[in-house]
Amino acid sequence: QLQASGGGLVQAGGSLRLSCAASGRTFSSYGTGWFRRAPGKEREFAAAISRSGSGTYYADSVKGRFTISRDNAKNTVYLQMNSLKPEDTAVYYCAASSVRFTITPSRSYEYDYWGQGTQVTVSS
Repeated sequence: QLQASGGGLVQAGGSLRLSCAASGRTFSSYGTGWFRRAPGKEREFAAAISRSGSGTYYADSVKGRFTISRDNAKNTVYLQMNSLKPEDTAVYYCAASSVRFTITPSRSYEYDYWGQGTQVTVSS
């Protein structure tokens, strides 16, 4: 089970840190990704991290502003979001994948488990 948290309302240029907490002892066996769905748009990939944390992947739209990390001892993955823009407004979802990441894991079907979303709203 995945539990996303940390969303909120922030002004453009501000920062937020999202957390995705997982239950179960095999969390380190799963790569983890963050997706987002903006109003009226399809869900899109934002970032992902490999099982060990050695590999990270980003969508071009967030590269250089977002940083994904994980603490397997705490069964938690983080998404640090800096320099937020109004177009980052979306519901953010975390997901876990049993697939070993070799290329950017940007497709929803690569993920086995999904958490509920957390709302991020960036005001201009």
